[in-house]
Amino acid sequence: MASRNEILRTLNEWLVPDNFQDYCPNGLQVEGTEEVSTIISGVTASQALIDAAIDAGADMILVHHGYFWKGEDQAIRGMKRERIKRLLDHDINLVAYHLPLDDHPDYGNNRQLADVLGIRDPRPLGGLVWQGELEAPMSPDAFAELIGERLARVPLRVGEGPAQISRVGWCTGAAQGFIGKALEAGLDAYISGEISEPTTHTARECGIHYYAAGHHATERYGVQVLARALEETFGVSHRFIDCDNPV
Repeated sequence: MASRNEILRTLNEWLVPDNFQDYCPNGLQVEGTEEVSTIISGVTASQALIDAAIDAGADMILVHHGYFWKGEDQAIRGMKRERIKRLLDHDINLVAYHLPLDDHPDYGNNRQLADVLGIRDPRPLGGLVWQGELEAPMSPDAFAELIGERLARVPLRVGEGPAQISRVGWCTGAAQGFIGKALEAGLDAYISGEISEPTTHTARECGIHYYAAGHHATERYGVQVLARALEETFGVSHRFIDCDNPV
């Protein structure tokens, strides 16, 4: 068993959420039991993840996408009510870290995606965008195949760039709007989770390969590494539950 408050203090020390202007509260979003022995991690605090966590006897759910986003309806009703009621009924803590988890140099989604894809020397490029180099130059089609194999999700590829890709930029999730950062840096390719209609034209007209690899698929990794660090630090048990999402 470990103290919920000690876990939260440690998470805040590691992730430093006060350094980010985010769209949601980072840290404890729904309060549950004071003592924690089992942590379930996942990408999004969906009903499916909550139900699976209850079945697993969880005391804490740790996610990247939690609740209370800016601009959403603040009323606790419908889907939101059902989710929160289940958490409260079973005394489960819901803990969420959004941008602080994207950009962390060790646990972050961007850092972890680099490891999954075998990108060398991953480092921040600017804002939330990262950059690095492939172990060896690859054709655009071969790089798409690599992404598909490593993420178990075939990416959408658009745009026209160099015949061989060496220098890559990326930002997980809904980061298609940051493609300009990759262009400014003269990179060969840019990866994000989601794509928007204008992204296609930017990639085609500005000479860069763009890969939309899936919001969920690109953000499965940071929360797992973070939860494993808690497991090692506090001696609690941990399991990642992947509630698949095609987006």
